[in-house]
Amino acid sequence: MSHKVINLILIVIALGFLGCNNKSGKASKAIYLNIGGEPTTLNPLASSDGYSPQVQGYIFESLLTRDLDSYEWKPALATEWEISPDKKVFTFKLRKGVKWHDGKDFTAHDVKFSYDVIYTDDYKAVQIRPYYDAVKSVTVIDDFTVRFEVKDDYFLNFDVCAGIEVLPKHFYSAPENKKDFGKKLIGTGPYTFTKYDKGQKITLTKNDSWWGTTVPAEKDSYTIPKIVLRFSSEENVSLELLKKGDIDFLGLRPDGFVKKTVGAIWEEKIVKVKTENKTPKGYNFIGWNMSHPILKDREVRKALGMLVNRPLMEEKFEYNLSEAATGPIYVQSDYANHDVKPLAYDPQAALKILNAAGWKDSDKDGTLDKMIGGKKTPLSITILEPSPDFMKYQTVYKEDASKIGVDIQIKNIEWNSFVSLLDSRKFEAVRMAWGGGGVETDLKQVWHSSSAAGSGSNFIGYSNPEVDKLIDQARKLYEKDQRIPLLRKAHELIAGDYPYVFFFNSKYSLYAHTKRVVKPKETFVYGIGQMYWKLQ
Repeated sequence: MSHKVINLILIVIALGFLGCNNKSGKASKAIYLNIGGEPTTLNPLASSDGYSPQVQGYIFESLLTRDLDSYEWKPALATEWEISPDKKVFTFKLRKGVKWHDGKDFTAHDVKFSYDVIYTDDYKAVQIRPYYDAVKSVTVIDDFTVRFEVKDDYFLNFDVCAGIEVLPKHFYSAPENKKDFGKKLIGTGPYTFTKYDKGQKITLTKNDSWWGTTVPAEKDSYTIPKIVLRFSSEENVSLELLKKGDIDFLGLRPDGFVKKTVGAIWEEKIVKVKTENKTPKGYNFIGWNMSHPILKDREVRKALGMLVNRPLMEEKFEYNLSEAATGPIYVQSDYANHDVKPLAYDPQAALKILNAAGWKDSDKDGTLDKMIGGKKTPLSITILEPSPDFMKYQTVYKEDASKIGVDIQIKNIEWNSFVSLLDSRKFEAVRMAWGGGGVETDLKQVWHSSSAAGSGSNFIGYSNPEVDKLIDQARKLYEKDQRIPLLRKAHELIAGDYPYVFFFNSKYSLYAHTKRVVKPKETFVYGIGQMYWKLQ
């Protein structure tokens, strides 16, 4: 599976790896994976949600991949690599005999093409360009040797080059396939793109020609003949399928793990797992549109954040299996600033802040208001919510906010429509989630002002020159202990600008599976390792 350079991908709900039982009792040849929602695009250069990479990761590969226990790089499409003493030149020796899914040979020309298209507007790769800003050139030395040269110091330069997702030049440079990029997927990975039933499922078939089948280190990975990817966001429905034996595995949210997995069947046929690993932890958030007439005021954003009753949500919905997020870096990270505390729930203090900012209930209708641009404006904000599972959090927030005269409206919206509004910046506030990113943190993709352009990940339009400076400085430092103080300061500054309401970081990996699933262990150090699972 490809380890993408974009570590911060948009996610909405906890997703699970699903398997299917054959009703006849005979072991099924397919695993069913619920990816939580339908991808907005399958273009590996342009996808920004958490669904698309779950498809692409089985199809496309990178030059190197990460070991799940050591987190060290190990061979994938490249078998050897060399880093120059000044860390400015990276030379990769490519694996010979690798075939694209259409039978064509993989060569260094495909690697160069994969870099070139990032800066070709037709391929819409704006999301990942910030990571490649330091790359000066990619040169084909021969058919199986490729050299990356970088022009600037950036601590992730090698990781960016090693992790580039490689695309077939012969296929995606053809006009007819370029036009449909994202619909026709040709890679070198362990599974081939077989069928897309719009609105229902995507079917992947084991690639018997995958290079990994002849490599001893990969002999136990990706052995299941077929994967079917389904699009469902309803945890209750998935739980019922699991109990009936129609699926074999389900990733769980805390409330599902504690409250919805009880009864004899959970001991007789299904195994529940709560395990810890070092996988970077993501967070849910409400993002405020920083250009909105009301929300551009930092004090208003702070007050709105103080109306979120995290302690209650933690108790009622998270069951003390999570930690309150304090800012843009997950609390377990070495880069998180542990002096920054979660914004306290304090409605009365929030009301004082709003009153001081000029918000009063002038007409006694129960909603605070203020004159903005010569017009009386109520303190009313609409939050776009793409996941039914998060509505209970939003309902608590809405009710608490109303008690001091803040009108919070929650609009549940279908995912593709949601992304369209996000990209066009047509929203007041949005509730979403970010994945945990990489083990080594780079805040540029989401928090640098340059990432607000186009359809970049800084969609709220956050801008703080001091944060930009800290991010730019940290990116140039190769030593972790030198980056830590800079990013901890950036963490503090971003949290203090209140651009998001930060909810929770997970403490555990929670999942359940039937006893048909055979796995080497409950978790590896950096992931639960589904690629090594089998069905008995």
